[in-house]
Amino acid sequence: MKRRMIPIFLMLLAGAITSIITYIRDYELVKMLWTLLGVLIVFYALGVVIKKTLNLFDAQIEEAEKKAKEAEEKEKEKEGPVGEEETEEGDKQNTENPSED
Repeated sequence: MKRRMIPIFLMLLAGAITSIITYIRDYELVKMLWTLLGVLIVFYALGVVIKKTLNLFDAQIEEAEKKAKEAEEKEKEKEGPVGEEETEEGDKQNTENPSED
């Protein structure tokens, strides 16, 4: 899926925002870099969690759709012979009484 880039984009966006804020507030260089490193690690981990959660949701949805299709196929198999019998009876009735048409 296209979700493999979520952690990277989230990390880079947070890093860019952190860099701008720390520059505006005149942080010392070492403090700015440690803050940036911490933010990058935290937001990368957050992105991985979000990606795995979305993939889990997709797997659950696919499983539910698969079960629904199986249930529909079972219903069609059960209804199939009944529907054919009704059609045959209807055809027999039409051929027995052609004068009613």
